Amino acid sequence: MKVVICGAGQVGSSIARYLAASGNSVTIIDLSAELIQRLSDTHDVRGIVGHASHPDVLAEAGAEDADMLIAVTHADEVNMVACQVGHALFNVPTKIARIRAQIYQKPEWRRLFDNEHLPIDVIISPEIEVAHAITRRLEVPGAFDVLSMADGLVRVVGVRCLSDCPIVNTPLRQLTGLFPDLNITIVGIIRDGRPIVPESDETMLAGDEVYFVADTKHVTRAMSAFGHEEQPGRRVVVVGGGSIGLYVAQEIEERFPQVSIKIIELDKQRATEICQHLGHVVVLNGDGLDTEILEEANIGTAETMIAVTDDDEVNVLSSVLAKRLGAERVVTLINKPSYEPLVTNLGIDAVVNPRSITVSNILQHVRRGRIRAVNTLREGFGEIIEAEAMETSALVGRPLREIDLPDGIIVGAVVRGSTVIIPRGSTVIKTDDRVVLMATSGAVRKVEKMFAVRLEYF
Repeated sequence: MKVVICGAGQVGSSIARYLAASGNSVTIIDLSAELIQRLSDTHDVRGIVGHASHPDVLAEAGAEDADMLIAVTHADEVNMVACQVGHALFNVPTKIARIRAQIYQKPEWRRLFDNEHLPIDVIISPEIEVAHAITRRLEVPGAFDVLSMADGLVRVVGVRCLSDCPIVNTPLRQLTGLFPDLNITIVGIIRDGRPIVPESDETMLAGDEVYFVADTKHVTRAMSAFGHEEQPGRRVVVVGGGSIGLYVAQEIEERFPQVSIKIIELDKQRATEICQHLGHVVVLNGDGLDTEILEEANIGTAETMIAVTDDDEVNVLSSVLAKRLGAERVVTLINKPSYEPLVTNLGIDAVVNPRSITVSNILQHVRRGRIRAVNTLREGFGEIIEAEAMETSALVGRPLREIDLPDGIIVGAVVRGSTVIIPRGSTVIKTDDRVVLMATSGAVRKVEKMFAVRLEYF
């Protein structure tokens, strides 16, 4: 597949790396010669320096025979015009744009993106997706990551194994016998920063970060088995009243009306503005690094503190301070991936990375075959993929124990209608089943082939 990417920032570069590693032909456009050079030197990506919305630049990038245009520059308007030019002049079949300003997406203006106006096939809104990711973590207290798959029927949960975790030092093959009502599939383990695709004889150790797949109805029981029985928070403090902070507060208000919310915002004018968009939320004008303002927000009695300013250092430091002042749990927004391995040692419970979330949203529209959803795990680990089983797939019609799955692929759940099946060796996948699986980065292309409409099995 030929893909033109507009914007070589964190999101654009990440998408380019993923797609190039999967054997796609990728051309990336950016005004920064330094960013283009850095990406071209390290990956099989063609780079062009120029304005991403200019017709001559898009022509040079090969838009005329491109299968997809992905516009993720820092400017919404450039992304929209690039898609317009790609459609009108080059007839690019699929156009994806990142658009941050929510005014463009209000219902009364949605016709702006009709085919006769600005024909954009997929609009990605990072701030809203980040807010969704944060509220999912509130639904499963004790988890550092929560993904929703199969229309909410399946959850993929990341959880840390503490020293008192009941199932540490137990080989995975023994879990079903020792815990017969623990109906989950372990699909990934991160140990000392090293990703592990678990075999049946793998043993979880204290300190491991574990990803498991479960029926949504059974997640609470699964969390108890890992020693996490935290109660849902009733008092939440949000540090940062920007777009993400506002969306988080609005979503919590809507979905969890029993929760008391307080927002701390440094800018006085912005604090006044967000008050007009919220109902029962208390907005405090002050610095999230100020002990007095945190105490005024009653941080010591808060079950959850959420740090979502536009400064990673402020988010990390305010989270550490909140923990020391008594907050039970902190969720921290971090843009720099190099910070993520460090923050768990600081007592931060969960990290949200906007770049990773945006990349996941875009990849689900890029993957071939009957791929319905994609979520990336830690950088370089792999993807959680939801795909629809076709009659021609080698997965269909035989017990899983008889199928020689490629290395790096683990089937986590099978959804048949509204029924969730946690797979065992005797499980038989049927046509039209939805399959939730984990695939390492090197195995993703094999997954695409397994779920292609016309299968040529690796």
